[in-house]
Formats: sequence, C-alpha cells, structure tokens
Amino acid sequence: MTAPSIARPLILGLTGSIGMGKSTVATMFADDDVPVFDADATVHRLQGPGGRVVAAIEAAFPGTTSNRGVDRAKLSAAVLGDDDAMRRLEGIVHPAVAEERAAFLAANADAPFVVFDIPLLFETGGDAHVDRIAVVSAAPEVQRARTLARPGMTPAKFDAILARQMPDAEKRTRADVVIATDVAIDQTREAVRRVIACMRVEAGG
Repeated sequence: MTAPSIARPLILGLTGSIGMGKSTVATMFADDDVPVFDADATVHRLQGPGGRVVAAIEAAFPGTTSNRGVDRAKLSAAVLGDDDAMRRLEGIVHPAVAEERAAFLAANADAPFVVFDIPLLFETGGDAHVDRIAVVSAAPEVQRARTLARPGMTPAKFDAILARQMPDAEKRTRADVVIATDVAIDQTREAVRRVIACMRVEAGG
C-alpha cells in the first residue's frame, strides 16, 4: 500500500480474529492519544436504544429487538450459520458504520494518523481503504481459552465465528506489522509504541 495522496490522516487498520486481544491493543493506542474508531462500539450504539438501524433490523428479523434496542443473542441466533441472513444484516449495518467512520475521519482531520479498529477488516474488503495494517495475534490455544471464557460462549459458537473469519495465519501474511498478545503486556505495549512512532514519522509528524 502507498501513502494517501489526499489531505487526511494516515489510516492504520487494526484487526485480529476473535480472542486475539485486539480491544486491549486498541486501548493502548488510545492511551497514547491516537484517535481510534471502534467499529464494534459503533455497531453497539447503532443497535442500542434509539439506534438508527434498530427499526430496519426488526423489519428484516422480526422479534430480535425491543425498546432496549437489538437483542444480540436473538439476532445472533437468527443469522449465525445462515449466509443469506448474514448478508441481509450486513447490508443494514455496514453502510451505517461507514457513515460513522467518515464522520470520525473528518473530526480528526488534523491528526497525523488514526486507527480504524475493525474486526473483519479483510473479510469486508476494508483493507483497501487503509494505508497500513496491524494484525493482533496470539497462539491458537490462547485464543481459544480467552474466547471460551466469555459469558455465553460455547465451542460450537466459537467454531462458527472462526468459520466466518479469515485464518489468523493469512491475516499475518497480509499485515504490515503483527502485534503479539500472548507475551508479557509490557512487550505488547512496547510493540504498540513502536508502531505509533513509525506511523508518526511516515505521516511527517
């Protein structure tokens, strides 16, 4: 990938499969004053009480919402393992997230670089819209243990989620940098700070 030719911050796409520690790494960037667009948090807001995609999701998947917004367990049950249903859901959610992301970029136009924290960066073609890519990774056994420790997670659900995600090995080969999280947390933080320094130099800041 080449640096952008338009006047905007450099964009670092931050991604990683479920249970890899991406949210922890995203927080490290934010702690060092790097603007971070959190795609998952944006989806939660859009699907929460009064969220602007709630009505469309209810129309497409009746019974999956209430006055508290989207019932994520019901919606997950309605789409997981059903490719057509997943595509319908993505057709509702992805355009709304894209609008939020564009607003974030405009609000941080003066930053040397920003982070787009996007779990399915490769799977949705988002890698074409960033300048550099950092993949957060850990050993498979660490990933599995972390994920299965989450409330409501089961081995079957974990396997279904993995089936929809690009294999970690492939993500790592397509990354500009890999940030490991199955090491001491200070090592992960130092890796993040090296990335920040490199991005700022590349951005001229």
